[in-house]
Amino acid sequence: MIRRTVPVAALAAAACLCALAGCGTTRAGADIGVGASASASGSASATPDGVKAAEATAAAERQQHEKQFPEIAAHCADAVTATPSRGPSAPQDPEGAKYAENHVYKSKGRLSARAECAGRAHAARITQAFTRAGNTAPTTGPALKKALDELGYPTTEAEINAPGLILEFAFMVKGTGACVSGTLAIPGQPGTVTRVEAHGPYMEGGCVEPRGGH
Repeated sequence: MIRRTVPVAALAAAACLCALAGCGTTRAGADIGVGASASASGSASATPDGVKAAEATAAAERQQHEKQFPEIAAHCADAVTATPSRGPSAPQDPEGAKYAENHVYKSKGRLSARAECAGRAHAARITQAFTRAGNTAPTTGPALKKALDELGYPTTEAEINAPGLILEFAFMVKGTGACVSGTLAIPGQPGTVTRVEAHGPYMEGGCVEPRGGH
């Protein structure tokens, strides 16, 4: 969704942090749960010490999430993973297959039931905060960042974007494994609507939609 190019160094740093938090690069279709660990065989995080560190970080983030958002944690505690439906078949024509291959990097990980439940709850919470009667919606990138911070979602500059008349954001809700991203309606600008959704991290890591093709 967000059309912002993030420096390579920033992506590398984010990837390292995600690996510790359990939101690292995942293969397409893999279930991502609360505190899921990275599954890269042969990587440093796959060593016993790396796994222990990742598990400890994930557990701490889960506890912090439960403390900060007890209603959401309780609501999603008993969420059950449903049997995944069969995905769309691969394109049969060469052009369609090539397009799909070139855009596989935009694939998102599949969330576990608990992670999806938590992600949707946070998306609804943010939507309500920005659309509630009497509230003044942010109209600039810094104002949006401040509003999200006050709601309990600390964000970085790379996770906030304000291209023209649109406000966009995408970030990981720590302790859930879920990304929350969306666009925010700007008062007085026709055609702008508030839309917030939950989803898994992108195949290449992180919650910000990657740019470019392969």
